[in-house]
Amino acid sequence: MKNKENLNRYLSNLGILITKTHNLHWNVVGARFKAIHEYTESLYDYYFEKFDDVAEEFKMKGQYPLAKLSDYLKHATVKEIEPKDFTIPEVVASIKEDMELMLADARKIREVAAAEDDFTISNLMEDHVAYYVKQLWFLEAMSK
Repeated sequence: MKNKENLNRYLSNLGILITKTHNLHWNVVGARFKAIHEYTESLYDYYFEKFDDVAEEFKMKGQYPLAKLSDYLKHATVKEIEPKDFTIPEVVASIKEDMELMLADARKIREVAAAEDDFTISNLMEDHVAYYVKQLWFLEAMSK
């Protein structure tokens, strides 16, 4: 499976994003607290669902997904952040940066999967790409 390394990185990033987005969710402050608090909750719910979907793809291909936090930290390109009070612009900027990274990874995985005629992964990543594109549009609108 040529996409194994890409999928391990993607799975690791999703694992890190689940915790990172909880950090933002718990610690956001500002006038639009409730809206951003609810938005970040929808994000970590999404990340968890996709985390499970990607891991199941490994299993369907007879592979073991990474399953240790230490492995996620080794493979992830998403960076952890320390807990603190996060302003709404900081939260939006952090989410946007991570979404751009995930979009690039999903596109790369989709491209490799399509070249291998692995339509299960290709279709899965197509859905992820569409989600990230839409979320980036939302984030751009929130930033104005």
